[in-house]
Amino acid sequence: MRGSLPALTALLAAGVLAVTATGATPSLLLRGGHVVDGTGAPSRRADVRVRDGLIVEVGDALVARATERVVDVAGMVVAPGFIDMHSHVDRQIFSLSAASQTAQGITTAVVGVDGAGPYPVGAFLDRVAAAPSAMNVAAMVGHGAVRRAVMGDARRAAEPGEVAAMVRRVGRALDEGAFGLSSGLEYEPGFQATAAEIAALAREGSATLYATHVRSEADSALDALAEAVDVGRRTGIAVHISHVKLASASTRGRSAQALLALAAAGADVSADWYPYAFWVSTTASLVPARADAEAAWSRVLADTGGASGLTVTSFAADRSYAGRTVADLARAQGRSAIDVLRDLARRGHAGLAGEAMDESDLESFLRSPRVMIASDGGIRIAHPRGAGTFPRVLGRYVRERRVIGLEAAVHKMTGMPAARLRLRDRGVIAPGAWADLVVFDPATVADRATALEPHLPPIGIRHVFVNGVAVVWQGKPTAARPGRALRRR
Repeated sequence: MRGSLPALTALLAAGVLAVTATGATPSLLLRGGHVVDGTGAPSRRADVRVRDGLIVEVGDALVARATERVVDVAGMVVAPGFIDMHSHVDRQIFSLSAASQTAQGITTAVVGVDGAGPYPVGAFLDRVAAAPSAMNVAAMVGHGAVRRAVMGDARRAAEPGEVAAMVRRVGRALDEGAFGLSSGLEYEPGFQATAAEIAALAREGSATLYATHVRSEADSALDALAEAVDVGRRTGIAVHISHVKLASASTRGRSAQALLALAAAGADVSADWYPYAFWVSTTASLVPARADAEAAWSRVLADTGGASGLTVTSFAADRSYAGRTVADLARAQGRSAIDVLRDLARRGHAGLAGEAMDESDLESFLRSPRVMIASDGGIRIAHPRGAGTFPRVLGRYVRERRVIGLEAAVHKMTGMPAARLRLRDRGVIAPGAWADLVVFDPATVADRATALEPHLPPIGIRHVFVNGVAVVWQGKPTAARPGRALRRR
C-alpha cells in the first residue's frame, strides 16, 4: 500500500484495512443492504460476508463472528464493483491516483482500447502487478499499436508479410493475457487497414473479443457498424462496438437502424455506451492546420446544430468566455460564428463542448440488451465522463428518468461486461467471487462533473471494495492499492 501514513493509520484503527499476522484480510460483514447481484435478478435484502478477498456467504441475518468487521449498510444498495469496458487509465495509472474512477464505483478497468494502449501487453501487465493500482486492470491488444510495431507510421495498406507479422504479435499478446483485439479505424494508423488485414488479426483471436472504435461515428456510421459486424461474420470472433453513437446531423434519430445493424445474422455483437450527448475537444484538434478552416468549421457547426450547440469550456486568453456559446459570443461581438471560432484558434485555441447526439438515441441505446455501460474516460480527462459516468446512469437514467430499472443498470455495469470478458469470478455477488463491491445510496447517487468542471466527484457512493479491501470508505478515497493485473485464462 502507498499513501499518507495518517490515512492508513485511521483506516487500520477502524478495522477496514486491518490484516492478520499472515497478511490475509480478516472477515468483513456488510449487514442489512439491498443486494443487486449483477445478474439482473431482483434485488433482495441480504448480508454479504467477505474473507481473504472473496465473497464467502450471502444470506439473511448472518451471525457476526468475533473476528469480523461489521459494516451497517441498511438502506444502501450493495452491488458488484463496476467494470469499465472502455478505459484510458493506462496513460496515467502509474503516476496519478485513480480516485476519479474508484469514486464512481469502478473496480476493474479495461485498457488497450481504440487500437492503442500499452504494448507489449505482457510487459504492461507485469508492471501493473508490480505496482498495483486501486483498481484491477485488464488489457486488450491494440491493432494500431501492433501495426506501428511492424510498420512504423506507414500510411498504406499492409503487405502480406506485414500482416503475418502482426498476426504473430497478436497471438503473443493473447498468450500474455490480453482479453482480445481492439481497433481504432477512425484514427491513424487504423484508418489505413483494409478489411482483410483486420479479419486476419481477428481470426487469430477468434476465441476472444474484437472491440472496435468503428471507422465513422458521423455520416457513415451505419456503414461503419456494418463493417464491424462483418468482421465477426467472416472470422467467428465476438464483436464489441466501443462507445456506440450517432454523432452527426444526418444520423441523429437513427438509433433503431443502428441497433438493427448490430443484430445482423451471423455475428455475436455487443456494444458499450456512455451517458453524455456532447463531446469535449479543442479548436486545435477540431480543425488541424492543414484543413480548409472555413469548410471544417461549417461542418462542425452543422453537426452540432449550429453555433448555439457549441460552448466554450476554457480559453486562456479570456477566461470570461468559459460557459458561453459561440452563438452568444457572435451576437455580442457582431461577427459570424466562423469568425469567432477562427479568433479563438488564432488567440491560442480554446476548449469546446459540442452537442453531438440526440437524447432519444441515448435512451434507445441504453435500453438495448446488447449495450453495456463504459466511460471512455481516464484520469483527469477534460470530459466529465471520466469522473461521472456510472453515477450519472444510476441517478439520471434510473432514478430520475426511469429509462431502465436498477437491476438492469447494475447488470450492464457488472455481470454483462464480466460475461463478455469471460471473467467468471467477478461482476456478480455470489460465494466464490472476488469481493469487488460498491455500496451506494439509490436515493442520492448522482454525478456532479460538468463540461466546465469535469473532475468533480460524484455523490452517493458510500464504500467501494476491491478484492475485499476498501478503496473508498464513507465517501472518501483511501490509500489502499489492492488492484490486480487480470489476465485472460
